[in-house]
Amino acid sequence: MLHDMIDWLVTAVDGWGYTGVMVLMAIESSFIPFPSEVVLIPAGYLAHQGRMDPSLVLLASIVGCLIGAFVNYGLALAVGRPFLERYGRYFFIAPDVLHKTDVFFARHGAISTFTGRLIPGIRQLISIPAGLARMRLATFAFYTAFGAGLWSLVLIALGYFIGGNEALIRENLPLVTVAALIFVALTLLGYVVWNRRRQPA
Repeated sequence: MLHDMIDWLVTAVDGWGYTGVMVLMAIESSFIPFPSEVVLIPAGYLAHQGRMDPSLVLLASIVGCLIGAFVNYGLALAVGRPFLERYGRYFFIAPDVLHKTDVFFARHGAISTFTGRLIPGIRQLISIPAGLARMRLATFAFYTAFGAGLWSLVLIALGYFIGGNEALIRENLPLVTVAALIFVALTLLGYVVWNRRRQPA
């Protein structure tokens, strides 16, 4: 059953090509829940077979992630912010909460956006507080691409080196998620230490 599903995914990604990878990753990066694993691991396998270029797969994935992230960012900025400023008190969101969000993202938006792209379930959501806080678009785009690119590279490499061995994929995919979470934790710890050392005694 799993073998048939993997064969179908590989065939589908092969047929969709780079445009399909970009569109599906845009969906994954927006507010629609869609696992990036089912796109990028088969694409990595196809790259191993020489049927796709891994660098173009990575580029298509990053562009797609940026498109989806911009959708969430734009909606939060254009719709969410005015709505919360006007009606937030009815949802127990006081104006000072929005102000604190602005201050937090002004100081820690870069690290939050980067690490958020590596956490399952958070990847699709991190763009929303960034939009609510009016995070600088260039900064948001850079760290979104950085985080999404790193996650995409891991999944493409997993498909490339493991190939069509579904047993190995089943065994290693949870390890990839755990490794990503450990990397995020270490990155945040390093950021906290660095930030404290920057502050005057």
